[in-house]
Amino acid sequence: MVIGALAEADGPRSAAELSRAIGESVPLSSLYRSLAVLEEVGVLAPHYSSPGLTRYELAEWLSGHHHHLVCIGCGRVQDLEADDAIERRLQEIVADVARAASFAELNHALEIEGHCARCA
Repeated sequence: MVIGALAEADGPRSAAELSRAIGESVPLSSLYRSLAVLEEVGVLAPHYSSPGLTRYELAEWLSGHHHHLVCIGCGRVQDLEADDAIERRLQEIVADVARAASFAELNHALEIEGHCARCA
């Protein structure tokens, strides 16, 4: 049920948001245990964009490569899939930054902070 709820979400979700989506069929204590186990085995990726709040999404190997839009007003996190041209430019920037730091990059993630349409 947790994986299904995250698969339907348009961005990472907190335990409270998942609890509302799943309903009372999964007790909150079971939800937290499930999140911990799914994170440990690499099915979920945690995101710590808000102080003290962890949001989860399916790991990239399940959901595909994407980035995030983070609203600093309401805390909503929305998935953003860049088109191929933008993704190539991002990869070039990542490679340049890594090379300048003598760092062997493996992957990258981009979070753009700002205000969503509701909060703007």
